[in-house]
Amino acid sequence: MLIDKQLAPHIVYYEDSIQHALQKINQNNKRLVYCLSESGVLEGLVTDGDFRRWVVAVSEINLERPVREIANRNFVFAREGEESQHIAALFSRKINSIPIIDTSGRLKAIAWQEDPGLRIGNRLIREDKPAFLVAEIGNNHNGSFDLAKRLIDSAAEAGADCAKFQLRDMESLYTEGGKVVSDDLGAEYTLDLLFRFQLSVDEMYEALDYTRSRGLIPLCTPWDLASLKSLSEFGIEGVKIASADLTNHQLLRAASRTRLPLIVSTGMSTEQEIIDAVYLLRSEGAPFALLQCNSTYPTPMQDINLAYMDRLREISQAPVGYSGHERGYEVCVAAVARGAKIIEKHLTLDRLMEGSDHRVSLLPDEFSSMVKAIRNVEAAIGRGEERRISQGERLNREVLAKSLVAARPITKGETISDSVIEIRSPGRGLQPSRREELIGLVACRDMTKGDAFFESDLLGESVFGRSYEFDRPWGIPVRYHDFKALTGTVPLDFVEVHFSYRDLDLDPADYFDGPTAIGLVVHSPELFAGDHLMDLSSADESYRRRSIGELQRVVDRARELKQYFPRTKRPLIVINPGGFTLERFLPKAQRQTLYTRIGEALATVDADGVEIIPQTMPPFPWHFGGQRFHNLFMAADEIVEFCETHGMRVCFDTSHSKLACNYFGWSMHDFIRKVGPYAAHLHIVDARGDHDEGLQIGDGEIDFEALGEDLRRWAPRVSFIPEIWQGHKNTGQGFWVALDRLENCLAASRGLGAHNLRGAAA
Repeated sequence: MLIDKQLAPHIVYYEDSIQHALQKINQNNKRLVYCLSESGVLEGLVTDGDFRRWVVAVSEINLERPVREIANRNFVFAREGEESQHIAALFSRKINSIPIIDTSGRLKAIAWQEDPGLRIGNRLIREDKPAFLVAEIGNNHNGSFDLAKRLIDSAAEAGADCAKFQLRDMESLYTEGGKVVSDDLGAEYTLDLLFRFQLSVDEMYEALDYTRSRGLIPLCTPWDLASLKSLSEFGIEGVKIASADLTNHQLLRAASRTRLPLIVSTGMSTEQEIIDAVYLLRSEGAPFALLQCNSTYPTPMQDINLAYMDRLREISQAPVGYSGHERGYEVCVAAVARGAKIIEKHLTLDRLMEGSDHRVSLLPDEFSSMVKAIRNVEAAIGRGEERRISQGERLNREVLAKSLVAARPITKGETISDSVIEIRSPGRGLQPSRREELIGLVACRDMTKGDAFFESDLLGESVFGRSYEFDRPWGIPVRYHDFKALTGTVPLDFVEVHFSYRDLDLDPADYFDGPTAIGLVVHSPELFAGDHLMDLSSADESYRRRSIGELQRVVDRARELKQYFPRTKRPLIVINPGGFTLERFLPKAQRQTLYTRIGEALATVDADGVEIIPQTMPPFPWHFGGQRFHNLFMAADEIVEFCETHGMRVCFDTSHSKLACNYFGWSMHDFIRKVGPYAAHLHIVDARGDHDEGLQIGDGEIDFEALGEDLRRWAPRVSFIPEIWQGHKNTGQGFWVALDRLENCLAASRGLGAHNLRGAAA
């Protein structure tokens, strides 16, 4: 049993929508949510089964109805303060969670029969999550609050998840307050350091608050009951138990009863002592993790024994990690490769400072390098899933691989023989290994020499565009060269013209015969001549000036295109304004500087007659030349702040934002609720995990019916395109398939009538 006070993933309020409750259930992986009144009183719960029973019972399904209408008010609960054994006895085959309420009925904690992982603050520590990286400041502040702040800043800038301190009440911890001279010279030296290098309780509170302000989770090690009480009163996110206190069952029990998550080090302990401590933690229902640790400073490599993490995992049936006191950080990287989900490593600004911990600590640049190495190793480890072609491989396969193509013109209805098939680059169609599947089939379309064969040729049917019904303007992406082929027979509301940097030098008159009856959106290039990636946030002034100049060229060309699209008086221009880094994500304070630079850069662009809209971005964008870390236009609150500050709107890309939500653990529903009102245009496309973008509708993880409901509510009548990667191939087949699928779930779902808005301004 585990008793968890981290309630947010498992609660909704009575007036929240049924849809919101379902999204919470889907996100928390526990198949239920608890329903609270506005004052926090537990009113009921909703499970998958409750929803199914409601669906069967009602004549009309409306997911915007309040969740109170389907909540089950008949539930088993426990009272705050009851013994763990009594709570554990309430579990059954059907009941694997018990709400714990106070005397007023307010939900205070949830007891789980199964371990859902360890949640500390907004981070979930579990096998399928990145390692939780703790910068152990300890007493390396040497009693200086200013130095403590500098260490916190260094931890944030290095990419740590957490900054941790230590707190001692010297009067209660040591005999006669530690003032008696010890017979042990080492103990006397240590006591002298501790007396001189302590932060007061108030200073500790201030340091923990400052840690939060830097976007880190604050943790602290209490060395005594008085310090534990002080931290609990502060509202600390979790508690670290030092190796020295693994056998201090009084402190372990008291820490368990705070219901805070515990990280427990196992240095200088026997296996039986570890087993005894785990038994106590389990009997108290404490959420905890164990750290493999050797309490020698510095630890010899032969004494580290990373393999013992496997035994700790077996003993605890809980997450395990590693607390390192060796020099360097290679062992921490190896520990992550062996499955450590928590890494704790000391941080200092100067290894020559007074104090025993400094000499085994990492300097800020070393800690930053460790973070980068760990994140790289985690990315490389993967999850052992079925082999899929990665995004980067798809790009290279298109360029480097080969396809089956027509060796001569083929007439629809002709039987395909081996002699009419050739293998040619690039790899835009069927792979050569599928040649035998084509032979003997009847051609379902006319083909010219060199045309690639596609999956539709194997199925014996081609997909063509038609008239579609949506409750908002819709279009497709086009390039100059395929504009006529893709728009000739389909009644579009608009097109989104995607430029390459070479297109900016072409004459539009060579591709457009005259004014058209459809609208215009423009997508700016990311890459320009000389491998220049647009970055309006660059600290390099000359680089930023060139990016501004390239964007001005795009704006000028968009204004020139208006003569061919006279319906659109003020074309939207979608841009990726920059803000990427090569090695790691930036902390929030640095991100704000980049947003400011972008705002200032855009203010210098002559954008008369157009509207520039930055695109929401994924965490790991694929640029020409490789994958990077993105920092801007991912977090909903930051996007809203940018739009409000600069009076701008955005292009909401569902694939990009789903990847960001997946990676950072955000709610897509909440993201749309916040960003939707600022959306000028939509790119609707599927995504999977935190890397796979641009997928065909239904091939990823997005719930498009829920997406449709959210967009109708928060971004009504906003234009969209299906931004399917390589959707233009085979005369736009990817776009037509996407529109077929989107028509069913965006416009015609849930009994809502759809109507075509052809003629509306793009």
